[in-house]
Amino acid sequence: MDGMQQGSGAYGAGRAGGAFDPLTFIQQPHTGLRIVSWLFSLVIFGCIANEGYINRPDEVEQFCIFNRNQNACNYAVGMGSLAFMCCVVFLALDAYFPQISSVKDRKKAVLADWQVAKPEDNPLRAGGDAARAAITFSFFSIFTWGALTLVSLERLKRVCFEEEYEELFTQQPHTHT
Repeated sequence: MDGMQQGSGAYGAGRAGGAFDPLTFIQQPHTGLRIVSWLFSLVIFGCIANEGYINRPDEVEQFCIFNRNQNACNYAVGMGSLAFMCCVVFLALDAYFPQISSVKDRKKAVLADWQVAKPEDNPLRAGGDAARAAITFSFFSIFTWGALTLVSLERLKRVCFEEEYEELFTQQPHTHT
């Protein structure tokens, strides 16, 4: 138990109130995974928003490159945007995390379709690279989000252990009558 007291502090962070160390922050596994997930979400959103909508030469209205299904592109843009914002929020929370002094507040912080398209729908074959890139980075994102989940679960286990340790071994004032 002595190693834990000298270790990283509650919920995998240094003692609350310590100075922010950018190098230590960047070297943490969850920080790197969040940055990679953030970049992937940016690529997914950019590919769909930029080249995910196409039209035939004889049409004015643009349709989604994914089988002319507007919901597929709307979903991709929505999920890419949501993933992007979540990564930014969690990166900010990770940077602020060492400043949270309450173990219970730290615990709360830790808890926090592809179809075959028809060639006649896209005779100029526009946007195909962007669609493939969005699908590829969506696939890669599964691994980064999975790794983030595992890292977060490990962090949660440490927090729960530290909370229980604190409750069991914190000196309670004894009153003698």
